[in-house]
Amino acid sequence: MTEAVIVSTARSPFGRAFKGSLKDIRPDDLAADVIQAALDKIPALDKSLVEDLYLGCAEPSHRHGSNMAKVVATLLGLDNTPGATINRFCASSAQTTRMAFHAIKAGEGDIFVSAGVECVSQYAGFAGAGGANEDDMNPKFRAARERTKRTAETNEKWHDPREDGELPDIYIAMGQTAENVATAYGITRERQDEWGVISQNRAEAAIQRGFFDWEIAPITTPDGTVVSKDDGPRAGVTLEAVQALNPVFRENGTVTAGNCCPLNDGAAALVIMSDTKAKELGLEPLARVVSTAATALSPEIMGLGPVDAVNLALKRAGMTIGDMDVYEINEAFAAQVIGSADQIGMDYDKLNVNGGAIALGHPFGATGARITGTIINALRERDEQFGLETMCVGGGQGMAVIFERLS
Repeated sequence: MTEAVIVSTARSPFGRAFKGSLKDIRPDDLAADVIQAALDKIPALDKSLVEDLYLGCAEPSHRHGSNMAKVVATLLGLDNTPGATINRFCASSAQTTRMAFHAIKAGEGDIFVSAGVECVSQYAGFAGAGGANEDDMNPKFRAARERTKRTAETNEKWHDPREDGELPDIYIAMGQTAENVATAYGITRERQDEWGVISQNRAEAAIQRGFFDWEIAPITTPDGTVVSKDDGPRAGVTLEAVQALNPVFRENGTVTAGNCCPLNDGAAALVIMSDTKAKELGLEPLARVVSTAATALSPEIMGLGPVDAVNLALKRAGMTIGDMDVYEINEAFAAQVIGSADQIGMDYDKLNVNGGAIALGHPFGATGARITGTIINALRERDEQFGLETMCVGGGQGMAVIFERLS
């Protein structure tokens, strides 16, 4: 049976939104640069043979709009390559990999680009972490929004609104979902802070040994500056320092800037082929896609999205969590990482072993492809075989992808 294999990965450094190293670069230019970097790693491939370009983006409007995937294809000189911009929020470029996987399995093509980009600095009318603008809401959800506001003010424990015949808050701010998970599952501020420190410390150690050099493609900004390192990781982070930070979303809450991800700019890309085409071109694949899954749950506890998604992906692969050598949960918030990992039964020594989004950053549309490259890199460094990628998704979804390292 034909397999979908990854033959190349690349990502940009991740910049801090509005004030960081990539704040002035357009998302279409950034995506084109990173995809070109991934293609440059496989000189045996004539890039005009790319059959489709899938680009993940969580807010595909304004500078991220106009079907940015086709804009990027044109910037790359791929006039005969179609493009589709895909929005599954934080899992957008995990979804693009899933689409390439499905197309190859269906026999509908051999060579695809799976990529993602988000330049939050370039957003127009950014609503920030507070959720949607009131004018954009479907009025059927206004009562749910008022209930979210009351919950934030009283710090009350989350309960399923469906039990009271109410709609959940589809527009709920992501930080509020993390607080809901923390209160519903008894995840303390201390555990969240400890995980935030672990993420930073692991990223620091990975940087020191050059781990990310394998996956980062340097980016030249409009003013000619060459950026080659992530803005986010901080050296020497201690628990005492993180514990001193104030809650962000609720007066008596647990989520702080030290235990959640920042806002970011960045892009990431994969080149995915059928194993037969890779063999024909004399390429040694990095990994194969084993299985994927997308699931859903209440938007108000969207952070637990990985639980059902991981279990379904494992079931489809005929595997268990014990078969995985490393796994990555996207660190939107420490609360949701801990809540998901506990329910799945993960070994924390295998989880986000080189740090996660709390340290590295989370440019929404790019995160799925970034995690894929990092997992392949970790499996290569540790000489291990199977890796699991998963993330929660705004609006109440989860995604998971399982990979097998091949070289």
